Amino acid sequence: MSDLRIAVMGAAGRMGRALLNAVHDVNGCAIAGGIEPGGNPTIGSDLGVLAGLGEIGVPVTSDALELCTRVDAILDFTAPKATVEFAGLAANARIVHIIGTTGFSVEDEAAIAAAARHATIVKAGNMSLGVNLLTALTEKVAAALDADFDIEIVEMHHRHKVDAPSGTALMLGEAAAKGRDVALAETAVRSRDGITGERRRGDIGLQALRGGSVVGDHTVIFAGEGERIELTHLAGDRSIFARGAVKAALWGHGKGPGLFSMKDVLGL
Repeated sequence: MSDLRIAVMGAAGRMGRALLNAVHDVNGCAIAGGIEPGGNPTIGSDLGVLAGLGEIGVPVTSDALELCTRVDAILDFTAPKATVEFAGLAANARIVHIIGTTGFSVEDEAAIAAAARHATIVKAGNMSLGVNLLTALTEKVAAALDADFDIEIVEMHHRHKVDAPSGTALMLGEAAAKGRDVALAETAVRSRDGITGERRRGDIGLQALRGGSVVGDHTVIFAGEGERIELTHLAGDRSIFARGAVKAALWGHGKGPGLFSMKDVLGL
C-alpha cells in the first residue's frame, strides 16, 4: 500500500512546520506539498529544509488548486477565509481536509458543512488526545452536577493568537452546555467589566488570557458552595496537535464524505 500523500497549508508557519515534522515521522505518510500565499518569501523553498528535516525535493507552492488535485489529504491550521477556500478545493478534489483553524463565523461554518457533502472533513477546535478526553469529561461532570455549580472556562495562549475565546475553550463550553442540556449561545458569558451584578445561575463563563509563548492551557472550573472541581490540560508542544491531525488524516482516508470531529477519530 502506498503512503498517504499529505499537503500542509500554511507550511512556513510555526504550526505548519510542526505538521511537516509529524507527517515525516508517521509511517504510511509522505509530505506531498505545502502552501503559502503568493509573494511569500518561502515560495519555492524545499519543505524538508524549511522544517529542519533536510532536503526532500518537494517545494512550497502558492497554487492550492493544482496541489489538491495530486494529494490525498490536506492539513489546515490557517485562517477562516483561507480554510473556507481550501474546503471548496477539497470538495472538488474529493480528498480529506483536516481543519484545526478556529475563529469561524456562522457563514464560514455553513460553507464548510456544504463542502463536507463531497469532501471528508475532520474539524476540531483541538486535535490533541488529552483535550478531547478533557472535553468528554467536561460533558460528564456538567451532566452530573446541577446549576448550583458555576462553570468557568479559563484559557491562555501565546501573544500572537488572534481569536478569543480559543476554539478549544468554545469546544469545552459546548461540552459543558451539552451536559447541562442548554445552548451555549444562551448561557455563555465572555467578559465581565465594571458593576456586573451577581453571577446568573447557570451561566458558563469563558475567560481568555494572552501572553508570552504559551502553547495552550485550558481549565474547566466547577465551583460549588464550599468545594471546587478543576479539570486542566496543559499543552507544552505543538506536536501534540500535529500528531492528532495526521492521525485524523489516516482515519479519514477512504471514509467517504462527511463532517467529522476528533471524537469520531478517537472513538470517544
